[in-house]
Amino acid sequence: MSALTVSQEPDQNWDDLVRFWEEMEWPEGSKVEIIEGIITVSPAPGLPHNDITERIQRRLYSVIPDRWGVYQTLALSVPSRLGMLIPDLVVTQLPDHSESDTHIPAALAELVVEVTSKSNARHDRISKPAAYATAGIPLYLLIDRWAPGGPTATLYGEPKGDVYRVLSAAKFGDSLTLPAPFDLVIDTGEFPEA
Repeated sequence: MSALTVSQEPDQNWDDLVRFWEEMEWPEGSKVEIIEGIITVSPAPGLPHNDITERIQRRLYSVIPDRWGVYQTLALSVPSRLGMLIPDLVVTQLPDHSESDTHIPAALAELVVEVTSKSNARHDRISKPAAYATAGIPLYLLIDRWAPGGPTATLYGEPKGDVYRVLSAAKFGDSLTLPAPFDLVIDTGEFPEA
């Protein structure tokens, strides 16, 4: 199953778009994001996708400070990129209070992780990293099971404008290290390829 996009009026502003995203009744179990001003509805990810996400999440819990959390359904707001993005994993210290109970500013994230699906690979490779870099999120980990050269994990960092620098990459089967404050080695050999 592929993603569905919901177009909005061209002159609709960010607040109206967010209100529509928050108030609409979307299909249960779907992932609803605003990507470059377009509401995108994706089906729930499959077992291999969830398995990879869960393995990374479990390892992150062993290295993050007590006041931080690892979240699977936390929306990150990037108004300058017309984005309300829901990464597969977000590592952040949640603020004591937020303007909204549906999302937080993306700048509060320390790490975001995306695991590609066939239907969203372009967004995970292009649109989302541009938004994450714009927000200044220090680290972006892309687990790309559908990469043209074969399944790959790529760690991006040092955001400047809307671009990240590649810090390291590993073909599935190799290890990839997340730098401080995580100092975590991820064994990609544990990840299912399809």
